[in-house]
Amino acid sequence: MSEKNFNPSNPHSRQAEFGFEVGTRLTSPEGSEMLGRTGVINTPHGQIKTPAFIAVGTKATVKALTPVQVAELGAQAVLANAYHLYLQPGADILDEAGGLGKFMSWQGPTFTDSGGFQVMSLGSGFKKVIDMKSVDQSGPDDAVAPGKERLANVDDDGVWFKSHLDGSKHRFSPEISMNVQHQIGADIMFAFDELTTLQNSRGYQVESLERTRLWAQRCIAEHFALTDSRAGKDYQALFGVIQGAQYEDLRRKACQDLGAMAFDGFGIGGALEKENLGTIVGWCSEELPENKPRHLLGISEPDDIFTAIENGADTFDCVSPTRVARNSAFYTPHGRFNLSGARYKRDFTPLVDGCSCYTCQNFTRAYIHHLHKSKELLSHTLISIHNEHFTVSLVDSVREAIEDGSFFALKEKVLGEYYKGEPDPQGLRG
Repeated sequence: MSEKNFNPSNPHSRQAEFGFEVGTRLTSPEGSEMLGRTGVINTPHGQIKTPAFIAVGTKATVKALTPVQVAELGAQAVLANAYHLYLQPGADILDEAGGLGKFMSWQGPTFTDSGGFQVMSLGSGFKKVIDMKSVDQSGPDDAVAPGKERLANVDDDGVWFKSHLDGSKHRFSPEISMNVQHQIGADIMFAFDELTTLQNSRGYQVESLERTRLWAQRCIAEHFALTDSRAGKDYQALFGVIQGAQYEDLRRKACQDLGAMAFDGFGIGGALEKENLGTIVGWCSEELPENKPRHLLGISEPDDIFTAIENGADTFDCVSPTRVARNSAFYTPHGRFNLSGARYKRDFTPLVDGCSCYTCQNFTRAYIHHLHKSKELLSHTLISIHNEHFTVSLVDSVREAIEDGSFFALKEKVLGEYYKGEPDPQGLRG
């Protein structure tokens, strides 16, 4: 397929191997249809019932957990990172192993992101994108975090970047990202995009959005060419990524531009402040094709989950459940607490009474507190199991609530308890 004759709006014949079926629509208390919905994503390695939380396995592993543990806690799919796997062990290694799922011994559906987020975050020093405050809306076009060295440089063809591992220089372009992700072999992958920050000027946001649009066309062309050349492989779905920061006109334009292209679904990415999450997801859901799934990149807090789903997100991912677990933080219906506190030394109750996860069924807070204080790695595993289970189960309950009409009652109950701000009632024992 030559680039000259390529029409990015024409679908590929093999796209029928991937599918999304819309289920129940969320209705308001007054009975009107809203943007939220349930659905089913069909992949070569199984279905994903949506809304769904996708566990993050950045380097082909959900940190501290085995694939069996990830499956047993209820996760339907995992997401790995193209940037990290490209650097180590190399995408060719995963291709030779039979793809991401076989390499990590995960039986279910898999995602990879394009590497664009890591190029930006590691390149500019901005580690956190959601709720990254905009200090100066007319800020510089080449934003770099204070005290950080720029490790990535963007041009119209792609990005030069330095490895965070050894400083070696590398090149990512839409074509390279597609080749890397095809070798990694996930069921769902994302087009290569430029992720801006809220410190960038509006002028740069406009320029970047056009660059991402042109990169999206190149990603589709290369994706279809690779699909043809690797005919013996399972079809890999390609999602376009919606940028535009917090500007309504830019977000809607991005959705209209990419929504007209032959993508299998869409990722809603980019920098935004937490209080604008629902509004921005809503803009995108109103513009994007109804019959294609929407993945929101990087959320896991209960209020964000309800907001995202209510405004049309189908799937989302975040590293937070395992990241905070490594610092002994655990989720409960009454908020997040930290096991390092001395009051847990003689607390012989589970992390959460009534929780069905492996950790809560078999271990006490006192024991996990001991592991943490002793710097035993098992503490990471046990808290990670619980935190991932808590998040996955919460989203499962939201899906069921949409189906039975109790979404808003569940939202009021869950958020009312979680953000009450009171001490952990269970932790007062012992």
